[in-house]
Amino acid sequence: MVSGADVVFLGGTVVTADPARPVASALAVAAGEIVALDDAAAALAGGAAEVVELAGRCALPGFRDGHIHPLWGGVELTQVPLVGATSLDELLARVKAYAEANPELAWIVGGGYPASALPGGVGLAEWLDSVVPDRPVALEANDHHTMWVSSRALEAAGITAGTPDPPLGRILRHPDGRPVGTLVEWGALDLVHAVLPPVGAAERLRGLQLAMAELAQSGITWVQEAAATPGDVAVYAELARRGGLTSGVNAAFRMAPGRWRGDLDAFVACRRDLEADPAVRDVLGARTVKFFVDGVIEMGTGALLEPYDDEPHGCGLPNWAPEELAEAARAADAAGFQVHLHAIGDGGVRMALDAVEHTARENGPRDRRPVIAHTQVVDPADRPRFAALGAIANFEPLWACLDDTMVDLTMPRLGPRRSALQYPIGSLLRAGARVSFGSDWPVTSMRPVEALAVAVTRQTPAGEPAGGWLPEERVPIHQAIAAYTAGTAYQGYDDDAGRLAVGCRADVCVLGADITTMTGQDVADVAVDGVWVSGREVHRRA
Repeated sequence: MVSGADVVFLGGTVVTADPARPVASALAVAAGEIVALDDAAAALAGGAAEVVELAGRCALPGFRDGHIHPLWGGVELTQVPLVGATSLDELLARVKAYAEANPELAWIVGGGYPASALPGGVGLAEWLDSVVPDRPVALEANDHHTMWVSSRALEAAGITAGTPDPPLGRILRHPDGRPVGTLVEWGALDLVHAVLPPVGAAERLRGLQLAMAELAQSGITWVQEAAATPGDVAVYAELARRGGLTSGVNAAFRMAPGRWRGDLDAFVACRRDLEADPAVRDVLGARTVKFFVDGVIEMGTGALLEPYDDEPHGCGLPNWAPEELAEAARAADAAGFQVHLHAIGDGGVRMALDAVEHTARENGPRDRRPVIAHTQVVDPADRPRFAALGAIANFEPLWACLDDTMVDLTMPRLGPRRSALQYPIGSLLRAGARVSFGSDWPVTSMRPVEALAVAVTRQTPAGEPAGGWLPEERVPIHQAIAAYTAGTAYQGYDDDAGRLAVGCRADVCVLGADITTMTGQDVADVAVDGVWVSGREVHRRA
């Protein structure tokens, strides 16, 4: 029998994400765990250290982001502010203002511009030259697979008409072969990354601190860092030692074709060091490896089974040969890592599923919980394979609407038939697949309430189209909440979290309204009023 509580939540709706008991009227927390629900919880209010009166609002499990980049997203917050710009003129004005305000910087660097703000998603070097003529400029699109650079940046990187396309990238060119100023995919972006001024440890730590504040304010209590180096993990560890991680973190090391065999031992050593460090191991792990199977549809680099409609001789740009991907996934699994595969096109998704199948066949059964992230275009023949292989489909539901990128860049490339196969959240759930949600921030907003609104409606913030885009892929609000909490807890092997059930860890988020009673896009505007991680308050809205 429970004798006391530290915090009791009552007077509203407790959304548990627990199928055995989806809704409760009260919740009690003691020593970081949930100890009672309903009347048993309410009975503890009199002796509790704190009572949170919901007053008709809702409490739910802390959101858990299954695919996000906090460290580098935080660093971007200190650079040119490009997020939300809607036109070329606005982008150039922001770049000019930032450059004028920071005359001491050798380079002007930023990220997060929407590719749809540029004609065809392509930026010209001379446009940037016109506002920053004296220094190189390098800007990454919000997809982080595209970079727009100035002439001085091209010169610094040694990129000329005679520079061949790297194996895993493209240099977009004028008809005479001169680079236009747009680079596509990591092989090309890395030509500029190699000459950028390094971001120091202090700058990365500051960026991560900013990101943690954003996560707490968004109601997020755990994240899957989706592409990290051992050096990045060291920054997370430093902040953990300072007590600054307001959410749990699992880091995924990036596995790259051609060099993964040499990297794997370093990943194992880094994981071992974290597990041996009592100052960090309860909040930080590195148990996953990340594979970029392909690119993105809007720039024609997502791997498709058939050619692009507007590029009839190309099926995209897979980053891996299928055989090497399968062997690298098998080796990572054999080393005890979970695999996390970015797969956008239907060809990329099939390659990812094939690698998961190969791994299971070669390594035998174990609780491996492989993740296929984004799962944008899924051939109907591959949908049953997710459940059969135990593969988790990690969606970024904010993308599942007819926004400018979808309408202007993606759908013209895919054509009507394949456009109708995008983000099949409802179909995969009905097929028995495990589903988790994430944001891919800083690609797009990290706020889960915005993503939930799209998952439920398949509409833009303006409420278009009526009835939703591909309405058969909509999911009910309780199911959407579960994907962002219990589904991602399963992804993270966190089986005692993600649900508000007795015995589970007390990661709790209080929203400013009961979103289970709302319809449409109103969910996106609901505030996060408070967040508790293991029963400890980390955010309270003023």
